[in-house]
Amino acid sequence: MASDTILVLCYPRCSTCKKALKWLDEHHIAYESRDIKEDHPTEAELASWHALSNLPIRRFFNTSGMVYREKNVKEQLDAGMTVSAACQLLATDGMLVKRPLVVGPDFVLTGFRESEWEEHLL
Repeated sequence: MASDTILVLCYPRCSTCKKALKWLDEHHIAYESRDIKEDHPTEAELASWHALSNLPIRRFFNTSGMVYREKNVKEQLDAGMTVSAACQLLATDGMLVKRPLVVGPDFVLTGFRESEWEEHLL
């Protein structure tokens, strides 16, 4: 990946991901796309991205997903799950990860919030 290219982890069937990729294309922003389900992030990647993001680890979870509910992740987080344990869990299934997940040279964005994307990408 070129240093000026961002990495976008997304799920091809996700409507929000499709909207986000369309936004990137419309703004002529170079990116590398990665299927979050087929090539999900590793524990090391997640730990690194979490540190870079300055976001609470909860923001990395796809809270509306079935896997999140099936694994009772909210209860685990509420009970004081460590960042390390959260990264380990997130690495087990790409569908647990909030998408799209955008990794730039000095920022990480979770989800598609247009104002946040404009601030970091334009």
